[in-house]
Amino acid sequence: MSPEIILIWLWWAGIWLFIGFLLAKIFFYQNVKGQRKDAVKKSKDVTLWYVHEKLAPILPNFPYNYKDLTFLGKWVDYVVFDWLSEWNLKQVVFLEIKSWWSRMNQNEKTIKKIIDLRRVKHEVMRIKKQ
Repeated sequence: MSPEIILIWLWWAGIWLFIGFLLAKIFFYQNVKGQRKDAVKKSKDVTLWYVHEKLAPILPNFPYNYKDLTFLGKWVDYVVFDWLSEWNLKQVVFLEIKSWWSRMNQNEKTIKKIIDLRRVKHEVMRIKKQ
């Protein structure tokens, strides 16, 4: 083969490699773009739900006094010391706030089961001075 033919082959190979590179770039850009939109949407939904959890106690039909709530936020949203603000504690409630379509995860189900079995206790931990 003559050097001119080799240069032509190399030139065409370079062009096809460049075209392949551009097509791959476009494909991956479109794919990542869709994934980013999905991630942003999920992040907005989660953030919005955290706001709903915080605002639920001030809704008109909320069954407990907001002064009796302690926010935990992980596995159990609130611990309600019902009527403690009136100096007449009636019950302690572990309150989980869910939207109408969401379900309890495995940790939340386990916590509910333990509470239903009355395997709950109170402890005081004292830390000694050094």
